[in-house]
Amino acid sequence: MEHVKYILKQSWSCHTSSKWTKECPACGQCDVTALVIQDQFGGDIFKTKVGESWHFYNCINGVVYDFTSEQFQAPINYQHIPSSREEAFLDTNEEQYQHLCSAFSRYMNSISEET
Repeated sequence: MEHVKYILKQSWSCHTSSKWTKECPACGQCDVTALVIQDQFGGDIFKTKVGESWHFYNCINGVVYDFTSEQFQAPINYQHIPSSREEAFLDTNEEQYQHLCSAFSRYMNSISEET
């Protein structure tokens, strides 16, 4: 899944999260990323409390994937609370979601064409 993380880094932008920065591209991307990863690979969306906010990530075939953990300074104490697409959508919007879907697909296709 390292190639997926690379593709996400290429896909994230200020259009996929208002918290995005060049210095920390993963910032604010957890919810929209969890949605797009579930679209592509299935599995479940989990959440855990980080500070005062919920942090979303994926579990695919029993393996936990948190593609946006690098946005946090301290290690995350994962609680693995089951969540849902509806809940993950509460902190993003359709425009950000569609933008990440398009960018992720575009980068996935370009990598597939290279191999």
